[in-house]
Amino acid sequence: MLDIKFIRSNPDEVKDGLRKRRSKLDLEQFLAIDQKRRDLLLEVEDLKARRNQASGEMARMKKAGENADALLLELGGMSTRIKALDEELKDIDQQTADWVMSIPNVPHSSVPEGVDEADNREVRSWGEKPAMPFSPKEHWELGTALNGLDFETAAKITGSRFVILKGWAAKMERALISFMLDVQTMQNGYDEVMPPVIVNRESLMGTGQLPKFEEDLFHLENTNYYLIPTAEVPVTNIYRDTTLAQSALPIAHCAYTACFRSEAGSYGKDTKGMIRQHQFDKVELVRFVHPDTSYDELEKLLGHAESILQKLGLHYRVVTLCAGDLGFSSAKTYDIEVWLPGQDKYREISSCSNFEDFQARRAGIRFKPTDSKKSRLVHTLNGSGLAVGRTMVAILENYQQADGSVIVPEVLRPYMNGLDKIELKKA
Repeated sequence: MLDIKFIRSNPDEVKDGLRKRRSKLDLEQFLAIDQKRRDLLLEVEDLKARRNQASGEMARMKKAGENADALLLELGGMSTRIKALDEELKDIDQQTADWVMSIPNVPHSSVPEGVDEADNREVRSWGEKPAMPFSPKEHWELGTALNGLDFETAAKITGSRFVILKGWAAKMERALISFMLDVQTMQNGYDEVMPPVIVNRESLMGTGQLPKFEEDLFHLENTNYYLIPTAEVPVTNIYRDTTLAQSALPIAHCAYTACFRSEAGSYGKDTKGMIRQHQFDKVELVRFVHPDTSYDELEKLLGHAESILQKLGLHYRVVTLCAGDLGFSSAKTYDIEVWLPGQDKYREISSCSNFEDFQARRAGIRFKPTDSKKSRLVHTLNGSGLAVGRTMVAILENYQQADGSVIVPEVLRPYMNGLDKIELKKA
């Protein structure tokens, strides 16, 4: 969340951020509520000071044998008014808290203006689109024909937007997870953690999924627990309500987890295949960094995510999200979009974001500077390194052959017992 002092002191900057995001929030309404709250606080403090003074005077009068009836009546009126103001303050404090929790992060100055994904700006691309002298198939056609993807049985067991991975597909999913974790831990300097995939409400408040995006989550009935939409949530909350030493920064964690999303609002989109599932695997990268270096750290994080695609030999592009397409908590986000020949389009496979101190303020994650007694909020960053299912989709579509077989990328073969090609077994 934003610092309430920052909102008061920089209303024009916050308003401009809301305008860029195409937000319908009316900041003037918040500022009016905040001003009323401050006026009430002043009145309550003044009344309490007067009550304390009157209480002292009444004690003196009683000791001196003087009649204190009038003062007692006045004290009763003050107490009644203070009680009413305290109730009003309690209500307005909740309104203020709700408002602060609902205001999105202010976009960084380098974020381009725009309405939606059509206005995102390409930064660079890597590799080339594969030349295919045949009409490429989509991943769900290939995977089903090769007996690796079973959507029908998954729908029988659970419902739509689930899949069973069989044989080579199950092995490839496991291979990709191990490969991604090995690259991030052995080459890019991340410490691996394996967190719970069920978290409490406070954790989701800390990273910004709640209260705004509850409909996107799977809530476990009659509990305070939710299935995680991303490992960002439990990994970030490792340091909730913690003050770190500056010397500990940057902290870099990677984590493999299953992820769960209701995909609210996406009905009718990507109903076939593995692009938009309710359950999927992901390797997440999370960094806790010094505020002065967070944008350099964002570029580093982006490079770590890109390195997976480069090693797999998959063509992709990097885009900067425009303000209208920016996530609620993010100040700046890069999307990595991998090329899918079967779909003849780029699809997001990773989002790498700098939240600045937005999450850290909500979650109470601080560090103690070496040159100051006063603690500061860290900056948090995260990115997918990568979405595992979508990476399999990209491999199937980019490495498909005219006969329907699929070549296994060379770097994955050691993780797949030397398998170099996926093809139907001959009878």
